[in-house]
Amino acid sequence: MTRQTISRYRIIDKVAGGEMGIVYRAEQVKLGHSVALKFLPDCTARDPRTLGCFEREAQCASVLNHPNIDTIHEIDDQLCMGG
Repeated sequence: MTRQTISRYRIIDKVAGGEMGIVYRAEQVKLGHSVALKFLPDCTARDPRTLGCFEREAQCASVLNHPNIDTIHEIDDQLCMGG
C-alpha cells in the first residue's frame, strides 16, 4: 500500500489499524499537504447504522478548531483501497 496513489492522495505509511479502520499518513499530490486517510473495513462501510454513526462523528469533529484535534476536510465513499 505504501507509495500507492489513490484518487488525489499518495500513501506514505500506515499509522494505525483496528476494528474501525486503517489510518494512513498520506500526501495530497497536487498541493503537497500532509493528510491522514482512514479506510473503513467493508463490514462498517456496508452497515448503514454504523456508517451513519461514523459520518455524524465526522460532521461534529469537522466544526471543532483545536490544535490537538485534526481537521476533517471530507468524507468520500468513492475512495477505494483496491485489492
